Amino acid sequence: MEKIKITFIGGGNMAFALISGLMRQGYGAKQIDIVEIDADRRSQIKDTFGIIAVSELADLVDGISRPVKENERHIIVLAVKPQQMYAMTRYIAGLLDQQLIISIAAGIRTIDIMRWLGGYPRVIRAMPNTPSLVRAGVTGLYAAPETSEMDRCSAESILGAVGSVLWVDDEEMLHTVTAISGSGPAYVFYFIESMQQAGIKLGLTLEQSRQLSLQTFEGAVKLANESQEDVSVLRAKVTSKGGTTQQAIQSMEDNHVKNAIMTAVEASYARSQEMSDEYGKM
Repeated sequence: MEKIKITFIGGGNMAFALISGLMRQGYGAKQIDIVEIDADRRSQIKDTFGIIAVSELADLVDGISRPVKENERHIIVLAVKPQQMYAMTRYIAGLLDQQLIISIAAGIRTIDIMRWLGGYPRVIRAMPNTPSLVRAGVTGLYAAPETSEMDRCSAESILGAVGSVLWVDDEEMLHTVTAISGSGPAYVFYFIESMQQAGIKLGLTLEQSRQLSLQTFEGAVKLANESQEDVSVLRAKVTSKGGTTQQAIQSMEDNHVKNAIMTAVEASYARSQEMSDEYGKM
């Protein structure tokens, strides 16, 4: 039976969510270890999951660099902040031998990760989003050309532990993924925040406005997911001629809300490209 070992480098919220999802899928504590420099975070991870958690990458060097056996797969998940990626990849570059590298760092292209790793080819890049913390995320995935189908399955299994996954054939499409789903939760929270504030202004308590706003979003998303109709059709069905909803939608149209949202997404896309170009110069 094939064995799988997963090493996380970085123990932030996304790594925490992924470890939680993997263990819910049946992974054992001995299959996962992690490097996390923050003592409090490291203790939290160790206490929560019972896995090996160390402060320095050097403490796991033997585990990372050991040759991969025929019946064993070793996966390294790079979960550090983008600005820490260059130094970390340079450190592990000489330790790699058949391991699959999965990066969840925003904005860093696979070609640059491979270059920093001394030309190491088995790299997959992932762009998850924060709803992964409640196992309701969506992750965009791109695989470097020399990765195998088994590598892709491994990445899909790991990221799929916290939600759905979407593969793109062109890595540049991850900028779009970033703009839509990576940054997207903030857009939704912004809209909910606005609805809550409007409810309070019109006489509701904070608790009442929060309940109405959140449940409306949750119900609308559930309806859209389960319906065969496009969201534009669903929106039209709620918008009775001369009614309250039409008045609200017309106000949004008059204030160019749709264009503002599209412009915001495009701004996120442009910044993602800029970040990749900046890191690419390292």
